Amino acid sequence: MKSLKIIISFIAFGITLAGCEKDFLQRSPLDEVEDSAFFTDPEHLKTYVNQFYNSTIFTRYANHGNDFDSDNQIRINIDQRLEGTRVISSTGSIPFANVRSINYFFDNYKRVEANHPLSAYKQYLGEAYFFRAVIYFNLLQDYGDIPWITTELNSESPDLYKPRDPRNIVADNIIAQLDSAAKYLMEDKTSGAGRINKWMALLMQSRVALYEGTWEKYHNGTDFGVANPQPTKYFNKAVEAAEQIMTSNLYDIYTTSSPSTDYKDLFALRDYSTNKEVMFWKKYDNNLSRGSSAFVNDRNFRMETPSGNTITKQLADSYLAIDGKPITGNPNFLGYSTLKLEGQNRDPRFFQTIASPDDVWKIAAGTPNKFWKEVYDKRNTTGDYNAPTGYLIVKGYNPNMIYHVQQFEETPSILYRYAEVLLNYAEAKAELGTINQDDIDKTIKKLRDRVGMPNLILTNITPDPKWDFPTLSPIINEVRRERRVELALEGFRLPDILRWAAADELIFEKRPKGFLASQHPTNTTPVDNEGFLDPYKNTIPNGYGFKLDRDYLNSIPVSERVLNPALTQNPGW
Repeated sequence: MKSLKIIISFIAFGITLAGCEKDFLQRSPLDEVEDSAFFTDPEHLKTYVNQFYNSTIFTRYANHGNDFDSDNQIRINIDQRLEGTRVISSTGSIPFANVRSINYFFDNYKRVEANHPLSAYKQYLGEAYFFRAVIYFNLLQDYGDIPWITTELNSESPDLYKPRDPRNIVADNIIAQLDSAAKYLMEDKTSGAGRINKWMALLMQSRVALYEGTWEKYHNGTDFGVANPQPTKYFNKAVEAAEQIMTSNLYDIYTTSSPSTDYKDLFALRDYSTNKEVMFWKKYDNNLSRGSSAFVNDRNFRMETPSGNTITKQLADSYLAIDGKPITGNPNFLGYSTLKLEGQNRDPRFFQTIASPDDVWKIAAGTPNKFWKEVYDKRNTTGDYNAPTGYLIVKGYNPNMIYHVQQFEETPSILYRYAEVLLNYAEAKAELGTINQDDIDKTIKKLRDRVGMPNLILTNITPDPKWDFPTLSPIINEVRRERRVELALEGFRLPDILRWAAADELIFEKRPKGFLASQHPTNTTPVDNEGFLDPYKNTIPNGYGFKLDRDYLNSIPVSERVLNPALTQNPGW
């Protein structure tokens, strides 16, 4: 009974930690609630790390997608980072609460060694290494240089006043943590809805290494760069980590040999326990969690209407023609006069991401099916039907009304999928300059095969006069295009723009556009000189004001620098 009380108290303690946003320097010492009997049993370790299975560590696919902070999607309100209107916060803090919580684990977990072999608890040790890596990776992306701290601090700890560690040192430490995670975590594929495994740690390692490698390469010589950059080291690590997953033969691309629906269906399935592509996913069960604020889930219900959330023309134009070539000057491209023609003869992912007017919108027993044309026809008649660019979102939506429940849907969400592994591998190889046709065949070809698109042939890449990055090689442009299209709306686009130092090409002084306004006779949205919807025309006539010398990183709050004068401010702030 005493042991049960201890576990319950630490569950409550873990929930408190997970929900707390106060600065770690201002909180009471964790040892005030520590019980010497805790951390003596593997179940105690499991209970403690459970708190990190949260939405901060594992971001689910949001209603209408996760790319609204990029050039892929827009809402009614303009993103402050893209607009360049953020200011330094006078209060607030760097979110170190999770760092302190995970360090508490490492300071105390060895008590379990007295009565239990490593095999009894190594899974939870591996999870702790994984969580510390992800927590710090989030900080690295937001702030760049960050103090690397691996033990719980008290009021007298010298590290309270340490300066920021260089970002490449932090990245090296993150990668090392993931090496340890992969060493201890189970190798079983599992159902993907429970606990993490070795392969998820390696996926995260490929993501971190690719991020840091491209950051160091493309920010080199700027205020955001590092001394003595070593991008090649990180690209090799990204390849190595991804290759381990690929050669495990545990995962593959989901397909039922239905290229016109497989990509869309992947994001609307009800269960991923046997899905070979989905490595980790969030399962919802009303019998277990109904009523919990963490359970709120109504994606299908919300996606019935756009409610101001739409895809940009910039993303729509990225989809190749059905022959695998760019749409510019391509006879397969039928123009913009109607959305139906615009998406015809295109990469099938176009109409598996953007709703076609002919697609089924609602399926309800006893009533005729409804189609997305009805939603397009109602565009901008009410707030629910507000669609700034016109391109409506279907990725992640299931039209079956039995699955549309306000607040408490049991709609699962993909967290990690194998497609990212393949794209990380291909990009790292392209950046190394060592990519060959065999590399493409085992990565990009798999993604294109799913939707019936021609393979990318390294020696026969058709030049695109509208490549986003005309100064870079054709293969890097096409790998980046493939990444954009395959991972659209999944939250990768802003991190990609930041690590590529690409805001000058993609964001600065640009405005997101929509489809041809003449398709909608009662259109009330501003229109550009070519007749395309231009929703921000009057709001930001000069385009996004993203500050190229500042907005690649967040600012350090004033209050943090008062507490620790050794913390320097990020460039441009």
